[in-house]
Amino acid sequence: MADRSGEHQRRGPSSGPTVRISDVMSPSDAVIWEIEHDPLLRSTIVAIGLFDRAPDWDRFVARMERAAVEVPRLRQRVVRAPLGLGPPRWVTDPDFDLGYHLRRVQAPPPGDLAAVLAVAEPAAMAAFDPERPLWEFTLVEGLEEGRAALVQKVHHSLTDGVGGVQLALTLLDDRPDVPLDGPPEPRRGRPPSLPGGVELVGRWAAQRMGEAGRVARGFPGELARLLPQAGQLGPSVLRLLTPVPGPGSPVLTGRGLTRRLCTLEVGVDDLRRAGRATGGSINDAFLAAVVGGLSRYHAHHAAALDQVRLTMPVDSRAADDDFIGNHFTPVRFPVPGDVDDPAERMRTLGALARAWRREPAVPLSDSLAAGLGLLPGPVTTAVMRRLLTNVDVVCSNVPGLPQRAWIAGAELVRQYPFAPVAGAALSVTLMSHVDVACIGVACDAAAVTDPALLCECLHAGLAEVVEVGAREGSAGSAAGGSGPR
Repeated sequence: MADRSGEHQRRGPSSGPTVRISDVMSPSDAVIWEIEHDPLLRSTIVAIGLFDRAPDWDRFVARMERAAVEVPRLRQRVVRAPLGLGPPRWVTDPDFDLGYHLRRVQAPPPGDLAAVLAVAEPAAMAAFDPERPLWEFTLVEGLEEGRAALVQKVHHSLTDGVGGVQLALTLLDDRPDVPLDGPPEPRRGRPPSLPGGVELVGRWAAQRMGEAGRVARGFPGELARLLPQAGQLGPSVLRLLTPVPGPGSPVLTGRGLTRRLCTLEVGVDDLRRAGRATGGSINDAFLAAVVGGLSRYHAHHAAALDQVRLTMPVDSRAADDDFIGNHFTPVRFPVPGDVDDPAERMRTLGALARAWRREPAVPLSDSLAAGLGLLPGPVTTAVMRRLLTNVDVVCSNVPGLPQRAWIAGAELVRQYPFAPVAGAALSVTLMSHVDVACIGVACDAAAVTDPALLCECLHAGLAEVVEVGAREGSAGSAAGGSGPR
């Protein structure tokens, strides 16, 4: 972006102050990594960026080379502690090969968005090579009208949705003709080298004991901070950690490893207007559209949807948190699936979502994850499987780019996010891009047997909530007002 002198500046956190990131995985990241033992719980984030033209390949590679220096995590792989004596660590991959992580393919015919999804679906299904850094980008060229797409695959233990947007900003420019100037500089110091032998076991054993001590010492502090709600804390923790007894849906019951992806779009202002029409927010309209779409899908299958088991990530990222790592709490709660009126559905679901964001146990997320991390890996995986596999839908709402952006001469015109299903029947993720809400739907094909029909139903769900906002806007205009804000 332009500073006051009019000179170009690179976007993103790379221009910010140097921050040291620990080479030891945080408790939340470690749990996400550990549950990879169960293929159903794989936490692979996929995003598809659509460009108005193909980025210049040489400039793109140069930009990625620079990013891998500025963000050392892109050159690091995960090493598990021997004998489980401590959390996993991030270590620099001595054989880091940028060519492995950057791929370049031609789109299969007919070169439309469906062709890009066909490239992205295998990426969403495949596990990462644990001996390499946990990201892969594939440039898909030869799309209609000379366009191109970038399929971005990142493991959730590296970052979350909000952090992923900030990470993407390290690659983007505010105009198409920005040269790479000057040598890249690391944002953080070089991580310590991996010790070996007895020293390694001893160090990780000490870390394990230290982690247990931190949990024990930190939990009272969290309790003290939450003392005004202390009477509600125990029941809140139980609500956060109680396994889901079974799916709310009588249709979305299967679970498997095949993923199907589809996309939707709606105007950001249209969703905002719909939320405001019922005294709520974009998120209220989004949740109501998803649940309305699921209800329509069940009606096509001659089944009633009384209740939806929903997971919603609650962002806990502080202003001074780095974009590396995860800063969210997943809250799981049932919502009614049989509210026919879209306005009433927005009010009902919005009230439930806001109540869950205020759950007293939500700030304890890191402490709870640290406690889980003290359990043997198979036990942690079994616990998380019970928590996640009966969820019907994961709904995520991620703020995206507020203005136009380019990379290597090509403009990014859409960015569709696909959150990991991680045991649920499907995930639906909204990411704003300038004035468009880009929505990515990832389906477990064993649960969603007709993904094309599901996307049609979700489109209809969006249309009906947007219509609520349009009606209220028309009524406000007719009355001489501007409508709810």
